[in-house]
Amino acid sequence: MVLGAPPQEGSVAVVVRVRPPAPCERERAVHSILHVVDQHILIFDPEEHSGPPSSVLPTHGPKHHGKDLKFVFDRVFGEGATQEEVFQHTTHELLDSVLNGYNCSVFAYGATGAGKTYTMLGSDKSPGIMYLTMVELYKRIEARKEEKSCEVLVSYQEVYNEQIHDLLEPKGPLAIREDPEKGVVVQGLSFHQPASAEQLLEMLANGNRNRTQHPTDANTTSSRSHAIFQIYVKQQDRTGGLTHDLQVAKMSLIDLAGSERASVANTKGERLREGANINRSLLALINVINALAETKSRKSHIPYRDSKLTRLLKDSIGGNCRTIMIAAVSPSVLAYEDTYNTLKYASRAKEIKLSLKSNVTSSDSHVSKYAITCEQLRAEVRCWQGGEGSLFSCRLLGTWSSELLGS
Repeated sequence: MVLGAPPQEGSVAVVVRVRPPAPCERERAVHSILHVVDQHILIFDPEEHSGPPSSVLPTHGPKHHGKDLKFVFDRVFGEGATQEEVFQHTTHELLDSVLNGYNCSVFAYGATGAGKTYTMLGSDKSPGIMYLTMVELYKRIEARKEEKSCEVLVSYQEVYNEQIHDLLEPKGPLAIREDPEKGVVVQGLSFHQPASAEQLLEMLANGNRNRTQHPTDANTTSSRSHAIFQIYVKQQDRTGGLTHDLQVAKMSLIDLAGSERASVANTKGERLREGANINRSLLALINVINALAETKSRKSHIPYRDSKLTRLLKDSIGGNCRTIMIAAVSPSVLAYEDTYNTLKYASRAKEIKLSLKSNVTSSDSHVSKYAITCEQLRAEVRCWQGGEGSLFSCRLLGTWSSELLGS
């Protein structure tokens, strides 16, 4: 039976990260269009700024939407924020929810070159949110291993030119369908069970090497696809008794491709087609965000089926999923229009309401099942004593024993 805990009400948490100026921006000495007031407030296009006036804008410059526009978010990270600081105030806080049976997702949104992939993936010297999350997750699993048995599955996929590809076992395009019980399902997507945080991180690195990237004028390492890394955590009480609690939660870490204007990125041919598909899927995502943010959104149509990306994220944005949006923005006046649009949609996302419920089930065991449980434990003990394999292998052996006893 499903435990009857009442749903928790909440909303999408939105944080903004302002990237440092790029070398070319420093050379041109362009002024900043963002002023971080404190940890929650920033000003877009402040009246007072140091440096050259806005005449440095291109002749086809963007429309000015107003001066001193104030935006308020759950957290604002200035140019000097470290990867660890961003992690501590985003996914670090979600891990308790995941281990308590709640679905969670973190996605980075913004224009190309704004710092999304750096925030999510980082570098060898400065790892990003995905790496730091995996290390912390395994620490917490290890800390509770005496009370909980835990299994972890991962998948990694990308949406490129409206086609889905597996990044851990390169293949595609893969079909997507909706299952009444399982939700959104990608047919043929591989799932892997890492034995340690190190092995999981190796999988993540391999997946990133398989991801589609091409240089543009706006970003020399532009990600041309949306990448979705998902972790499934299943936990079960180790303690004996007639009632056993089972928790199953999913955590999605999403690095969206950046929106781009062809005139800025100077894209042609295949790059132009990629950019058009990226913008089309991001527009579909914006439409979903707008629909979810409407007061009567729960009664109106949500256009999830307008793109492969929004179909994949149907159960990761809003609804029964604790969600954090990281809006990555550039402080440069050269990115005026892109930064304004990102802040506008990030502010809109704050209005999405959530109804969260823990994925915990409780099964009442009949006394006759104690024999099966005892045999499972004996099998695990024999396995460990004999040094025959991993903990997962031992549990698998115990499961086979229970199936044989039950047949």
